[in-house]
Amino acid sequence: MAKTKFPQGLPSRQQVLDFIAQSAEPAGKREIAKAFGLKGTEKIALKALLKDMAEEGLIDGNRTAFHAMGGVPKVTVLRVVEIDEGHVLAIPDSWQPDDASPPPRLRVIEPKGKARDRQAALKPGDRVLARTEEVGGPGSGKWLAHPMKKLPQQSEQVMGVVELDGAGKGWLAPIDKRERHAAPISDLGGAEAGQLVLAEPAGRSPRSGMRVTAVLGDPLAPRAFSLIAIHKHGIPMTFAPEALDEAQAAARLPLSQDHREDLRALPIVAIDPSDARDHDDAIWAEPDGAGGFRALVAIADVSFYVRPGGQLDRDARKRGNSVYFPDRVVPMLPEVLSADVCSLKSGADRAAMACHLHIAADGRIQDFRFTRALVRIHEVIAYEEAQARIDEDRAEPHLQHLWAAWRLLEKARKARDPLELELPERRVMLDEQGRIAQIALRERLDAHRVVEDFMIAANVAAAKALEAKTAPVVYRIHEPPSREKLLALKDYLATFERKLSLGQVITPGLFNRMLKDVTDEAERALVMEAVLRSQTQAYYGPRNAGHFGLALGSYAHFTSPIRRYADLLVHRALVDAYGLEQPRPADHGIPATSGLSDRDRGDLARVSDAISAAERRAMEAERETIDRYVAAWLSTRVGEVFDTRITGVQKFGLFATILGLGGDGLVPVSTLGAERFNYDEKAQRLIGELSGEEFAMGMILKLRLAEANPLTGALKFEPVDVAEGVQRIERRGGKLDVKPKVRGKHMVGQRGRPGNIRHQGRRR
Repeated sequence: MAKTKFPQGLPSRQQVLDFIAQSAEPAGKREIAKAFGLKGTEKIALKALLKDMAEEGLIDGNRTAFHAMGGVPKVTVLRVVEIDEGHVLAIPDSWQPDDASPPPRLRVIEPKGKARDRQAALKPGDRVLARTEEVGGPGSGKWLAHPMKKLPQQSEQVMGVVELDGAGKGWLAPIDKRERHAAPISDLGGAEAGQLVLAEPAGRSPRSGMRVTAVLGDPLAPRAFSLIAIHKHGIPMTFAPEALDEAQAAARLPLSQDHREDLRALPIVAIDPSDARDHDDAIWAEPDGAGGFRALVAIADVSFYVRPGGQLDRDARKRGNSVYFPDRVVPMLPEVLSADVCSLKSGADRAAMACHLHIAADGRIQDFRFTRALVRIHEVIAYEEAQARIDEDRAEPHLQHLWAAWRLLEKARKARDPLELELPERRVMLDEQGRIAQIALRERLDAHRVVEDFMIAANVAAAKALEAKTAPVVYRIHEPPSREKLLALKDYLATFERKLSLGQVITPGLFNRMLKDVTDEAERALVMEAVLRSQTQAYYGPRNAGHFGLALGSYAHFTSPIRRYADLLVHRALVDAYGLEQPRPADHGIPATSGLSDRDRGDLARVSDAISAAERRAMEAERETIDRYVAAWLSTRVGEVFDTRITGVQKFGLFATILGLGGDGLVPVSTLGAERFNYDEKAQRLIGELSGEEFAMGMILKLRLAEANPLTGALKFEPVDVAEGVQRIERRGGKLDVKPKVRGKHMVGQRGRPGNIRHQGRRR
């Protein structure tokens, strides 16, 4: 054990990590308590602290020997992943590094002779407590593991809603729309019917049922839908106390006028949604006298406050981005920074990263430079208000200059010909009690395009500025469609006599021209859906592959560092590349520098993978929450007929979207008619075997809403005129004409499954 003298008393998270790092032997709870002189209730507090740190991924979760995450502990839990020619290979069971590095693979040396006879052979999925050793010297990456004890399988918790059948037996109804069957509950754990709970298998056999481990409350209460998504996707909601302390200290950092460009005299404006709580960006422009404009994009200088190496940075990296729900925001940064000190509020001095642009008369960016600056935002304006001032000819000169400069940027954008897809965005509006007031499609204004084009220009400038210094760049990458997807698109277009030649260079403009040539609205919707499905998903990475959708060769996210970690990394790279470091903070609890850490500079690929995964997690959680809100909104309108458009075709049925609302639901093939329907995969259509009736992508249909389930977000539709002999969808909990009941403050239909279907346990 190192001879270092540690302060006496309950240690902080950082002190625990420092102790573990200096320990030459496995550091357990007993060793930590002894080093810090803990007694009585302090030992109980230490146990809780170590449990929290394990859950947060700071240390591994062993009770006897802890180790900092990111290395392989001397004693740890491993999970067998492969048997390769008789060799057992395993990885750490709790591997949660904040840089997304892949887990090391350890070769497990099973015992020989009588010891092996007493222990069953290991198989994939088994968990073992093992001693580990690195062979070939430190850093070799070659590890051996010696099993000490085989451990029971660990079960993941499942979220669901408690339902009681006629006999009073509990069932766990799933909240995932892909899961159709309820599971029996053997231990309610005090939960009551209708409550949202977490549960785990009570035993190894499916017949053991589920055991409720936590009661989360009313699943239909205001703010519950976002909580469901947060729990399901494991989105971190709380900050470590050290991170909150560091944020408070950072918020007190003085802004040095000597080391910043003073731009407080410029009438810079922030144009944002009316309900925005944080303001990342603000813009300004004035004519240059030669037909162009000098412009400024001021971005919150988050890198000044959130520095690499601190707990605040670790928490932000794990989040990857802020997550936006209709009823709440799960921020990437503590509120003292995200909603206050970093936010570009009007009338207050703020630290900013300034991107100076010179826009030529043809809209091209002639020149750019980056500085750290002091700004004082002239005004924060809602999109609708800014648009109204322009439309009603009552805009101030600085606002008129912004629109004039944007028209030049728009000219350059049209010449670039990026992908133009009209994708409606649903907006859920809540009242003061958190109940749904309205669901509508968000209106697209010129004010949105003004801000968007200024941000794109600044993002391009950031990427090119870093490239000019051969500095590390976290690019925003959108690759061209794969050949496989293009072949599928070609086959699909051929079904209604439209051609796509794969012998030409595939550009966004090619798709734009294809859409422009389609005059029929239904067919246009078909083509747009098909083009959208052919696109790849954007991601972050250190190796540039361009941005296909925007038709740009180099693109990086720079303009939203309050809510995206990728932007923060780009700011740090600019600080290093252009010598923009600030004086060292007097508070020694705050990291000294604000540029890139050595670890990130050495390997941006790992952190890029991590923040790309966090972005996908946030998108899924946000989409599922919107689906649940829409289903709750529609649960009082079951039985009504809606105009819908077919957005997907599968052999089991159609997917349809309500026009003007965006609620997506399934039309089971069994409801389309008594005849058999054949599925044409290339043409994406269902064809009646006897009647020849066709259902294809893009068709407009009048459909009756047969089911709306707020718990899963699932909708079901059926044709208005159901053919004779075809069974209609029975509404969950009753017939179609049953009116929704009032439960508390919520209008909902009855929960449960149709009366003619019994509960079924999941078969395994």
